[in-house]
Amino acid sequence: MSFLQPWLLWTLPIAGLPILIHLINQRRYRTVEWGAMQFLLSANRMSRGYARIRQWLIMAMRVLAIAGLIMAISRPLSSGWLGLTAGGRADTTVVLLDRSPSMQRRVDGVSGIDSARRQLADVLATLGSNRYVLIDSATAEAQEMESPTALLESPAATGVSASADLPAMLQTLHDYIKDNSPGRTEVWIASDLQENDWQSEDGRWASLRDAFVEFPQEVRFHLLNYSPQTSPAAVSAARPNLSIRVTEARRVLVDNQPELLVSVVVTRDATGVDELPPISLPLQFEIDGSRTQMRIDLTGGSFELKDHRIPLAADAVRGWGRVSLPADVNPADDGAYFVFDEPPLRRTIIVSDNPDAVRPLQLAASIAPDAAPSEAEVLSPDTLQTLAWEELALVVWAAEIPAGKTAEQLTDFVARGGQLLFLPPESPGGESFLGVRWEAWRQEPRPLTPDNWRSDQDLLQKTASGASLPVGRWQVQRYCSLAGEFNTLASLPGGAPLLARVITEAGGVYFLATTTEPDASSLGADGVVLYVFTQRAIEVGLGVLGDTRSQPAGPALPAVVDPWRRLAGDTAPAGEEVLSTDYQYHQGVYVAGDKLVALNRVLGEDTPLQVADDQIGRLFAGLDFDQVDTQPGSDANLVQEVWRLFLGAMMIALTVEAGLCLPRVVKPSQEFVLSPRPAAAAPERSLEEVA
Repeated sequence: MSFLQPWLLWTLPIAGLPILIHLINQRRYRTVEWGAMQFLLSANRMSRGYARIRQWLIMAMRVLAIAGLIMAISRPLSSGWLGLTAGGRADTTVVLLDRSPSMQRRVDGVSGIDSARRQLADVLATLGSNRYVLIDSATAEAQEMESPTALLESPAATGVSASADLPAMLQTLHDYIKDNSPGRTEVWIASDLQENDWQSEDGRWASLRDAFVEFPQEVRFHLLNYSPQTSPAAVSAARPNLSIRVTEARRVLVDNQPELLVSVVVTRDATGVDELPPISLPLQFEIDGSRTQMRIDLTGGSFELKDHRIPLAADAVRGWGRVSLPADVNPADDGAYFVFDEPPLRRTIIVSDNPDAVRPLQLAASIAPDAAPSEAEVLSPDTLQTLAWEELALVVWAAEIPAGKTAEQLTDFVARGGQLLFLPPESPGGESFLGVRWEAWRQEPRPLTPDNWRSDQDLLQKTASGASLPVGRWQVQRYCSLAGEFNTLASLPGGAPLLARVITEAGGVYFLATTTEPDASSLGADGVVLYVFTQRAIEVGLGVLGDTRSQPAGPALPAVVDPWRRLAGDTAPAGEEVLSTDYQYHQGVYVAGDKLVALNRVLGEDTPLQVADDQIGRLFAGLDFDQVDTQPGSDANLVQEVWRLFLGAMMIALTVEAGLCLPRVVKPSQEFVLSPRPAAAAPERSLEEVA
């Protein structure tokens, strides 16, 4: 149990005053043997045991009354495990609020984020603090609040379409504590433990955990779990959630008439449902404000609609659209947006001194999956002076890492959103790019196959239908080791990185640790993995070449001269107009001059994969941490004051003590009661004697 005024507990020894007074009274009088008292003591011996018990009970009731009074004015708290761990006025209270789409899932009409805001406002108002700070998942910036009720009013605490990045939020927390050096700090994390938001395998967790342990002040973490599947009852009562995503939208000409080919995937989150009954759903398409509708039959966990044809007006060259499902338990994933335009040229250059060695790469880059115009050219490193970098979607660098002006051009290309793939040269020279460099080649006695790779995102992720790439059949005989900071997308047995990505603010920089030559790997011979990740890199790089592009919510909109305006978008959860500074966090369609951008939630938000409890324990190992499982829509308070309970106990103790102090009622004994002697009858006298 914890207390809002724990310093008052130092007065608890006062509860021992009745015992002290009793002991003093025992030593106050000196015992003197007196003969008459011996008879009285002997007479009282029969009731001596009860009298002693009564004295002890009276003293115990007095002690309980004083202790109850002290406990009551110390304002004790109680509510489950949280009541055992929270308490006391903190110097600084920091709230890490997950605003991602999964937190907008509703139970009984109330979303997880709304429950989190209300419950946090209540509990923080009860506990009190000298300073309140909010770190929301959209901006991952620390914002001071005047009071906990700001959580109920601030637009920075409402739902968005952008995913959360818990390691980044904790990094902001660490920097805040380091810069401001507060006293005891209470950290409240409100999240539904979605793996996409927590990134539990990210390498930042270990360094953050060590950094928090080293802080001299006390930092306590409280995790409020708003996962809707935290109890068997909730699982059985959970309603499946449907989400929709646009995988492709392109404009084509059929008999000189423009048509739009739209591919969508509908996913059913069937957690807690043993059998999936077939359902018929209406799909609504909206193209530049015009709406059409069709029905689909969903018989399993997902449904893919490929190349749905929608006729366009003869003069329609570019535009935007939306596809939506009927509203369900999570309105944040019931719609998706797209833009279309004449596709730009899919241009790739491969920089190598040996064109024959990169021939498989050239073939993989020059054949587009939709027969769109593509071009892949092999150039030597010394012929790049007149290269039009702004027209490139992908650059494959299969030579020594450049330095000087060429390195600057590559850096600018990546900063504009271009994709860059490095392959190791035959003789690494020690140059680095963004802190990553090649080291030495390693020759294996027998071919190795990747034993770990990221299939949930990036170049090796599963297809839209859920099928995995045959990465496990990729045989590697020779590979070059890497040095620097990067995220590993695929690794060989022993942990050697095979495909790595460097963290950048824009664009993509990849390092492939082997080549397509037959003596190095089967990447060129098998071709499937090579073709898929090459085309995916081109597709991402292509998004920044034309005037239209699609991107996930969260990253900043492209820098343009004209201000961005919102053409279409979901209604904000709070029912308010989305601020222009928050456009990047809300899915919709935005326009600035000739630029048209569609924002959508990331793919991971549609995957109901959650971090397990034991994994959560490992992430916070060594820290002062506790977790409370609650539910969206729960009305229960996280912390309650129970001082009335102690006040009632004090009154009961005083009542009992008063009853014990009443004098004992002794029934009079018949033997010792003296009955008045009847008066003797007067002798009868005659009337004459009376007269």
